[in-house]
Amino acid sequence: MATIPIVVKHQGNKYNIEVDPDSTGDVFKYQLYSLTGVEPERQKILVKGGQVKDDVQMSTFDFKSGQSIMMLGTPGKDAKEISRPKEKIKFVEDMTEAEAAQQEGATPAGLTNLGNTCYLNSTLQTLRAIPELQNALVKYDPQSASTAGVIPQLDLTRQLRDLYKYMSETQEAFVPHAFLTSLRTAFPQFAERSRTGQGYAQQDAEEAWSQIVTQLRQKLHVKENAPESPQDSFIDRYMSGEFTSELECDEPAAKEGGEKPIASKETFLKLNCHIDGTTNHLRDGIANGLSEKLEKRSEILGRDAVYTKTSKISRLPKYLTVHFVRFFWKRETQKKAKIMRKVTFPHELDLVEFCDDKLKGMLVPVRDKVREVRKDEEDIERARKRRKRNAAGEDADDIPGGKGAKSDKKDDAKKPSTSADGDVEMGETYKTDAEIDAERDAALLEAKKELHALINPDLAKDDGANQSGLYELRGVVTHQGASADSGHYTAYVKKTAPTDVKTGKRKDEDGKWWWFNDDKVSEVTSDKIEALAGGGESHSALILLYRAIPLPSSEGTIE
Repeated sequence: MATIPIVVKHQGNKYNIEVDPDSTGDVFKYQLYSLTGVEPERQKILVKGGQVKDDVQMSTFDFKSGQSIMMLGTPGKDAKEISRPKEKIKFVEDMTEAEAAQQEGATPAGLTNLGNTCYLNSTLQTLRAIPELQNALVKYDPQSASTAGVIPQLDLTRQLRDLYKYMSETQEAFVPHAFLTSLRTAFPQFAERSRTGQGYAQQDAEEAWSQIVTQLRQKLHVKENAPESPQDSFIDRYMSGEFTSELECDEPAAKEGGEKPIASKETFLKLNCHIDGTTNHLRDGIANGLSEKLEKRSEILGRDAVYTKTSKISRLPKYLTVHFVRFFWKRETQKKAKIMRKVTFPHELDLVEFCDDKLKGMLVPVRDKVREVRKDEEDIERARKRRKRNAAGEDADDIPGGKGAKSDKKDDAKKPSTSADGDVEMGETYKTDAEIDAERDAALLEAKKELHALINPDLAKDDGANQSGLYELRGVVTHQGASADSGHYTAYVKKTAPTDVKTGKRKDEDGKWWWFNDDKVSEVTSDKIEALAGGGESHSALILLYRAIPLPSSEGTIE
């Protein structure tokens, strides 16, 4: 709808304003604020039939071209004088391609399919969802990574660094030819030719993920802020966990003969979700993977016997990879066949039950406090919404003190009465909504500080570990088809919240996801993720990337 020119009179001045009938009153007030310096909450705009309210549609006033209205109000004491921006405003059409790609709302770059390379594209897009990985790659120095004598084209970590850099500078699809060449040189299995025709064969995305992570584990290192601190492998710090395992013979005769269980520790880079006829949820598959049978020689029995290996988690990484073991070797077809069974998975994953007693003791107090704080936040937000609806005259029947219930204020707001000794008894005092909100916010901030204090000191020192046992889903690699060597792979990555340029803090996430289908990138809602549980040849989750939930700092704030 076309804008309507009107005149606003204020303190002897006249301001010509274009009114958009589709906008609301608060937008109109900000227009006047930019001209008069009077804050929106201090404005009183008089129109025929009443005043302009924040949530009213401007079309309801039926303004005529050239119509005059009046505004009352003066700037507050703390109002700052409106001035021109110190930095020149730069419009998107004037930006370079790299600058435009960094703006809020920019679409991330896709990757061109170079012939059955969707397995690689989906893997690269999901790994790119780890900001710490991108930061570490920027600082990667081939000279200090034991790559002396290795030509740049064969340095997989260097090629990944350059690839992510190029992808960050465009919104167009990028051709990952250099990285693909490096991968095929380092791991010839990915250079296998197709048996059915020209070109290269389709590969397993999980194998590509594992090989890339293995290379990064060897080459990419990070160090603490202290100059004398030793370097750690990036993967070991942020993406690897630890099992504490116990191996025990199933036969009672071995135990009676004095055979002791064998305890061991081992590192893991992913948790496997084993799928059988009873697996319906990710938790079931993880539990299956933490207990396994194997056959080995028993010295006590003097022969081979069946042993049970039971594992508990003794370290949880900040970024957890979960692999759905959907593919198995089918001898008849000489292919990796796919298990189609539907297995659901959560957006928030709690792994505390799978941890050993020591780690569990560290995590449970923090996890429980997190849930307590969340409930407080939900209660406060719910109360604010109720008050807002009540103020607008909506749903009053459902609100204590509304139309359907007696008001507490009527009983409380008694007139002062005189006691037997002649003293005046004062009635109850009332708090404003602002005071109530301030008290609740202060209590919530204190609860967040208490939450930080509950973090175990040993875990607090390990910035690459999960300190609560809770994870949030950040990425999914999916597969469509009946076997690993055919079909199609794509990736879903949760959108990160943009950073406020004024405060430097991150805004709230909108809950949406990017779907990377090779060079095609589109925005989807979270219900698309719910549909990736499997149950047929349609897209089903193969790899999940979880991140430890963020916890508040000692000041009670979350970065």
